[in-house]
Amino acid sequence: MPRYVRPVLHCMADNTTADLVSASPQAQEPTPARGKRGQPARAPRPPRVPVHGVLLLDKPVGLSSNDALIRAKRMLNAPKAGHTGTLDPFATGLLPLCFGEATKFSQDLLESDKTYEALVHLGVRTDTGDTEGQVIAQHPVAVSVAQIEAAMVPFRGPIRQVPPMHSALKRDGKPLYEYARAGITLEREARDVTIHALELLDYQAPMLRIRVTCSKGTYIRVLGEDLGEALGCGAHLNALRRTGVGPLTLDGAVTLEQFDAAGEVEARKGLLLPVDGLLRSFPAVELSDELARRFLHGQRLPLGKEGVAVPEQTGRVRVYRSSDAALLGTGLLQEYAILAPERLISTA
Repeated sequence: MPRYVRPVLHCMADNTTADLVSASPQAQEPTPARGKRGQPARAPRPPRVPVHGVLLLDKPVGLSSNDALIRAKRMLNAPKAGHTGTLDPFATGLLPLCFGEATKFSQDLLESDKTYEALVHLGVRTDTGDTEGQVIAQHPVAVSVAQIEAAMVPFRGPIRQVPPMHSALKRDGKPLYEYARAGITLEREARDVTIHALELLDYQAPMLRIRVTCSKGTYIRVLGEDLGEALGCGAHLNALRRTGVGPLTLDGAVTLEQFDAAGEVEARKGLLLPVDGLLRSFPAVELSDELARRFLHGQRLPLGKEGVAVPEQTGRVRVYRSSDAALLGTGLLQEYAILAPERLISTA
């Protein structure tokens, strides 16, 4: 008797399961899914549908950025998604989520400047620099607004900042926070960051509220600790809210509850920004149908010879097809008005 060989299921990237191909020349009806003994069968997952755009999510406190992304992705039943810069679980605020073709441009937001509002608790230091740690020191607070303003001056502009031990930066393939949890403190090199703006919004001792616009890689926790040290009383970060990422702000942002309450997938898709919402800071170039075809095939285009209007400055541009205003992708505008394709939209 021939041996029975059990078919193997191949797992797909989007956590769906590949179809089995029958050996019979005739198609078979799909076998209904069976639940566990005594339990009803689970309804089959609906097929994933292409979704392209950007969700401006107002992340709640207590939720990791990845968990927030997973929830939004499930609500859209989207096959491809990514976020544009981690917010700690205790932080709230703007977390842009990219879906489909928008993920091609998420790196631009990872590299962009960020704006935060932070509540700094003077006089109390913790081992993590925020409210999630243990108190390790307390000091009386007797500082004035004038002293705070003076202490903030050296932190504006280019500064060097030592990353905290409680961070996701890796050493020998292991996150620093794992060393910290084991009671191990490692030497960390100071990194160059830039504080573009640092503003005192309010001071009601021992709490001071600041607004910070900074470059990629800046730790607001460390900034709060360093400010407390400069004032001679120590400090930790009591609350943190991100209000801006590159050209994006909280204007139009929605919570997960609001996104869920929108109802059907199509209604939720209506809350997304278009893909070029990530590219607002780039000047636009419009191409004819023929030039658009060549651009999408990766050809460098001499726009000066083609009579196309171009920005005065060279650099990155967003490129559209003029006949239907479709975004084609981004390009590099070089000397002599040469346009080189950079990242292209596959749905264009």
